[in-house]
Amino acid sequence: MRPRTRTVLTAVNGTTAAGMLVAKLTGARLVKGPDGIYIAEGYRFSKPPASCFTVGSVIITKRTAEWLLDERRARLLKHESHHAGQYAVLGPFFWPAYWVACGWSICLTRSFGVRNFFEKRAGLADGNYPEFEPLRPWVRRLLRR
Repeated sequence: MRPRTRTVLTAVNGTTAAGMLVAKLTGARLVKGPDGIYIAEGYRFSKPPASCFTVGSVIITKRTAEWLLDERRARLLKHESHHAGQYAVLGPFFWPAYWVACGWSICLTRSFGVRNFFEKRAGLADGNYPEFEPLRPWVRRLLRR
């Protein structure tokens, strides 16, 4: 998806406004990033435990924008930007769809990301997720039948 299209769609569907609200309510500072992305730096809450997460076209991070924009984290920025594209398509429906996908992944494995459709599409390795997590024993038994 083109960055401009993504930016317009996440603005129209309200998810970027929601991301900016999360940033404001948590004391994070908004910084304009590349391709219509905003970076909310200095997020202070412990949940989620990841170094960053995305709401609309806002990437929220506990670190600084400079940290995220460093070329060594280009793959992580790409991963989070892909989530912004997912918000552009699904709008607020992304939240329940994402949590169902997390539940599915946890049900099958011990990871909320490995079997999560949205994380896989954004690139597991780019988001620092393991590429493989063994299936739970009950799932393996079921598949052997």
